[in-house]
Amino acid sequence: MKQVIAILVVLLFFMSCKNDAKNESSTITLNENTSTNTDSIEKTASEVIEKPVKISVAELKTDLTNKGFKIFDYVDEETKDTVIMQQYFIAFLKKGPIRGQNEEEAADLQKEHLAHLKKMYDLGYADISGPFGDDGTIRGITIYNVPTLKMADSLAKSDPMVKAGRLEIEIHPWWAAKGFPLR
Repeated sequence: MKQVIAILVVLLFFMSCKNDAKNESSTITLNENTSTNTDSIEKTASEVIEKPVKISVAELKTDLTNKGFKIFDYVDEETKDTVIMQQYFIAFLKKGPIRGQNEEEAADLQKEHLAHLKKMYDLGYADISGPFGDDGTIRGITIYNVPTLKMADSLAKSDPMVKAGRLEIEIHPWWAAKGFPLR
C-alpha cells in the first residue's frame, strides 16, 4: 500500500511539474538586477513568453510519419475537425517471477523504478505511468510515445524492476487521438 501511495504522489508531482513548466515561461520576476524600464520589461516578456506554435494537420501528419509513427485520420462529424490517430504502445507491468527480495531490496528497486519512469517521462518516451489500485497480477501501466514496438519493449525492459525479475512486461499497440487531453 505504501508503494501505491508513493507512486501516486510521484505521478501527481510529475503532472504538477508539467503545469509549472508551462506557467514558468509566462512569469516575469523583478529583482534588483532587473531594469524597471517598461520597454525593457515588455521586451523581456516577449522573449520569455513562448507562444504555442500551431502547425497544420498536414504538417503534423508529415512530421509524425517522418519520425516513423503509424497514424491515420478521420473527420469528426460533429466538429468537422480532422482527428489524427496515433499508435502508442501500452506496457502492462505484471508481477514477475522473482519477488523474494527483502524489504530493503524491494524499497531500493522501487526508488530505481520510479526514477526510471521519471526519466522516460522527462525524455518524452512515456506519456503516462501509474499503478493499479488492486493487488492483482497486473501492477500498473506505462504508455510509450515511440514509433516502434521494438523501441517500447527495449525501454520497458530497461526498468530496474523488470531487470530484477520483480516485474515483467506485456506490450500492446494502442491507438489514441493525437493531442486529446486526459480528463
